[in-house]
Amino acid sequence: MTAVTHAEAIIAGRKEQLTREHMIPLLQEIQAGEGFISPEAMVLVAEALETPVSRIYGVATFYNQFRFAPLGEHVVEVCRGTACHVKQSLALARHLKRRLKLRDDGNSADGRYTVVSVACLGACSIAPVIKLDGEFYGHLTTEKLDALLDAVDATAEDDEAAA
Repeated sequence: MTAVTHAEAIIAGRKEQLTREHMIPLLQEIQAGEGFISPEAMVLVAEALETPVSRIYGVATFYNQFRFAPLGEHVVEVCRGTACHVKQSLALARHLKRRLKLRDDGNSADGRYTVVSVACLGACSIAPVIKLDGEFYGHLTTEKLDALLDAVDATAEDDEAAA
């Protein structure tokens, strides 16, 4: 199902009269189904709520929970909490941006990686920490991060060769 048909199905499935109070739950539900919110889905929500698309866009861009592009194959969450900040997590984030050639939406040009900065991963004792595909990796340096990414890339190459 495409993002538009998914959004259409969500909106059509609502029994109650939709009001502006439904905006965030609708956007959340659309994103839960598609992984992101497309411009077309924002237009459908705006039409359903009888409100300008600019208002939908304004609300969606205000909250960092919403994404406007699909997630990559591998998701890297970089902790930016106090402990990680003190232990140079910004350097890790900058390194990821350079190494993976991240676009403004946090995705690598090849679509393999998505990098997201998060307020805190709750793993302060192993700062600086990232979460890669749901697994925590701590006490990181740029060298350790490179080794981790090299291992991910090698696994992907092995999987492709086996296929």
